[in-house]
Amino acid sequence: MAKAKKPDLTVVIPAYNEEKRLGPTLQRVCRYLEGRRTAFELLVVDDGSRDGTAAQAMKAARRWSSVRLIRNTFNLGKGASVRAGVMQARAEAVLFTDADLSTPIEELERLWPLLGTRAEVVIGSRGLPGSRIRRRQPVYRMLMGKAFNALVRLAAVRGLWDTQCGFKLFTRAAGQAVFPLQRVPRFGFDVEFLYLAKKMGFRVAEVPVSWENSPASTVNPIADASQMFFDLLLIRLNDWQGKYRS
Repeated sequence: MAKAKKPDLTVVIPAYNEEKRLGPTLQRVCRYLEGRRTAFELLVVDDGSRDGTAAQAMKAARRWSSVRLIRNTFNLGKGASVRAGVMQARAEAVLFTDADLSTPIEELERLWPLLGTRAEVVIGSRGLPGSRIRRRQPVYRMLMGKAFNALVRLAAVRGLWDTQCGFKLFTRAAGQAVFPLQRVPRFGFDVEFLYLAKKMGFRVAEVPVSWENSPASTVNPIADASQMFFDLLLIRLNDWQGKYRS
């Protein structure tokens, strides 16, 4: 049997109770990459969903052989789910994107030219000139995000204006070097990923992208904000205790 061709791009989509949005997302991503003539694999990581998320992924896999489902036996968190996908990536370039496609998959065109030439990690940003916010967040979430990003720049990752945008492209070498060291499974995993990438010497570039707030977001302004700030402190504590040594 001939060996399967190695893809040029791995797309990782973590999904938790995304039955309603996942089908159209997978269709849009696959059609875009086919039109771009990119050899790809798409890894959907079902994070212990209680609805038909897995069924939607399996339905897409029957149509596109490049789609594959990875299942967590129970809810582990977004960071743990992205890690599960990254560690199984076969392509040299890996894109992580949210299931709601708040950043359209077409924005890959802005990030792709920089990968390898200017950076090993290229992140989409809502905080740079040139970013296009098509539907804004509620005011409380905007203020929460700005406060968190200010703390991130002060305490963890300097020089980046938006660590939380769910659209990040990186080399497989960078992803598979950083993710095994990560210890924050939920909201703070983006910051931890960038903190460790910089600490390990990988170049990080930030690119303005188009973004649209999803009205179906389940972010809790009190509980989730508290978790985000706790995760930030935990990252620094882990580093001080030497837990990030490979």
